[in-house]
Amino acid sequence: MILSDTVQKSAFFSGIFKRIGERWLFPILLLAGCGVLTLLVLAPLYTLLSKSVENKAGEFVGLENFARYLGSGGIESAFFNSLWVAGLSTILVVLLAFMAAWALTRTRLPITGWVRGVLVLPILAPSLLPAISLVYLFGNQGILKGWLFGAEIYGPIGIIMGSCFWTFPHALMILLTAMENADGRHYEAATALKASPWRTFWTVTIPGARYGLVSAAFVVFTLVITDFGVPKVIGGQFDVLATDIYKQVIGQQRFEMGAVVSVLLLLPALLAFAADRYVQRKQSASFTARSTPFQPTVNRRRDLLGGLMLTPTMAFIFVIIGMAVYASFVTFWPYNLDLSLRNYQFDLMDGGGWGAYTNSLQMALGTMVLGTVLVFFNAWLVERTPQPKATKSAFQFLSLLPLAVPGLVLGLSYIFFFNHPDNPLNFIYGSLFILILCTVTHFYSVSHLTAMTALKQLDSEFEAAGESLKASRWRVLVTVTLPLCLPAVLDVALYLFVNAMTTVSAVVFLYGHDSQLASVAVLNMDEAGDIAPAAAMAVLITLTCAGAKLVQGLLRFWLDRATKPWRRGTA
Repeated sequence: MILSDTVQKSAFFSGIFKRIGERWLFPILLLAGCGVLTLLVLAPLYTLLSKSVENKAGEFVGLENFARYLGSGGIESAFFNSLWVAGLSTILVVLLAFMAAWALTRTRLPITGWVRGVLVLPILAPSLLPAISLVYLFGNQGILKGWLFGAEIYGPIGIIMGSCFWTFPHALMILLTAMENADGRHYEAATALKASPWRTFWTVTIPGARYGLVSAAFVVFTLVITDFGVPKVIGGQFDVLATDIYKQVIGQQRFEMGAVVSVLLLLPALLAFAADRYVQRKQSASFTARSTPFQPTVNRRRDLLGGLMLTPTMAFIFVIIGMAVYASFVTFWPYNLDLSLRNYQFDLMDGGGWGAYTNSLQMALGTMVLGTVLVFFNAWLVERTPQPKATKSAFQFLSLLPLAVPGLVLGLSYIFFFNHPDNPLNFIYGSLFILILCTVTHFYSVSHLTAMTALKQLDSEFEAAGESLKASRWRVLVTVTLPLCLPAVLDVALYLFVNAMTTVSAVVFLYGHDSQLASVAVLNMDEAGDIAPAAAMAVLITLTCAGAKLVQGLLRFWLDRATKPWRRGTA
């Protein structure tokens, strides 16, 4: 009897200690997460801002560097060139993406699954690939050079075409999400009121997708104005802010002026991000519990119109990718068009050889593993554990901040912060690890939002049931939360892997002699005049990302089949 009382008291006190431990442990862990993001985002940005108001000797000079840059004419050329090119690209991309989203959601076209797969193919390719393809198509020795009516592809035309190619999937996915959640009752009401298709389009379709249109516009604008790959390859003498940073740092070794241009590049990106967040806060739910999913009716004329809308975009994607693949096998363009594997002998070219590709694989896998664990664990702490409101708000701010920071700016800030001799982490500079950290940070925000969305869909009763069964939150995480969120975890892993393989801007300043990457090798080979090997490396990166997507698709298919009975039972 005495032993039984002792065991009961021991269990009682251990339960109290466990609850007190979890109550303090989870806030401490989230504070640690805030510290990590501060180290990886805020501290480097602060160092960058400090560098912009210092001279080469590190002395404070105020706004003198900005005055020198403005006086040199950089603001009239690079800054305004970036703005109007990004603005025009945004208009074109959003228009094409809306047409494609309308065709996929408002018609009954066959094989829409395959069509969607084709339309998002550009997201698997580095941004350098369309620029290289456009050179082969419309360059001085291009097969279609006469199609531009005397205009040159090297400049704003090439930048806009290349930017439209690689940003199109981003806008399309946003607009598909917005238009797939349409309320069918609105269309039924329009039909009952005998509204014409044109009137229904302007009074029902457009208002229902307006937030998606605005969000897509801000995303595309930010991606284009901060992109480095396309203007570097095909921009010619047309200056934009991204290439101006590269010239200041690599070409002239003027790091303080590179910091100035980075701050100028950061401003429009921050404004676009702030505007996008403001618009999203104004958005209200358009699909409620009483809504009925919209199902398009059979209409051959409308289906034909949808097919015509999709054809030019799909043809453009096929031509760009097909040209890159073809050029990668041509022996010596345009004099010897025999097909061979000569261009894939990367060890014979300037750019890092096959070692660069191996480094990219290692970096992408490291980014995928570290990033997925860090993102999901931090999102779980925010969403599924008791946290002080102030800590949650601080972490949410830090987790979304990388979304507004261009990759080129982040990479340059890492130089100033981690390469400082007084920084105890100086030893990681030039290694593969700093590339992994920078890439995880660069793509942290979207991954965090994906994980948060998956966790928000789970009922909070899971944790309550675990407490009633004397199960800790750790056990609920491992046995319930993680298995239910595995599809989202796979999506985050793929997103990080693909972006790590294709990124250029975030890592172009950070690689060392032994840590050169495949995406940077494409840039270096193109600069050295080895454009065909550059195309070959870009194609190899695309095939690697496509293989990763295939593996992720097979895992998702297996997971859906394996957990289907269990999920139905849970439901």
